[in-house]
Amino acid sequence: MITLTQNAKNHLKKLSEKHKKSYVRLEVKGGGCAGFEYEWTFSNGPDKNDMIVENILLIDRMFEMYILNMELDYVEEIFGSNFVFKNPQAKNTCGCGTSFSI
Repeated sequence: MITLTQNAKNHLKKLSEKHKKSYVRLEVKGGGCAGFEYEWTFSNGPDKNDMIVENILLIDRMFEMYILNMELDYVEEIFGSNFVFKNPQAKNTCGCGTSFSI
């Protein structure tokens, strides 16, 4: 359903530890400059409709059609680091990389 690179998995674990939560949650919300945007939160446990990815990332099944076969990477660069969403469902993305349209 969604693939995490090792860099993404490592960074999600660091974030969950820093915020003293068991999981990081990824949601898809309406908004952003392209129509939909990814939103991050933290959680101590899964909800009944959640998928658990690599025992660190929670995603509600209602977002499955928006992120099917997505790869999540984390890239560290000299002038900034960020998550990179390689989402085959996205027809267009904006310059920030966190907003997309289907």
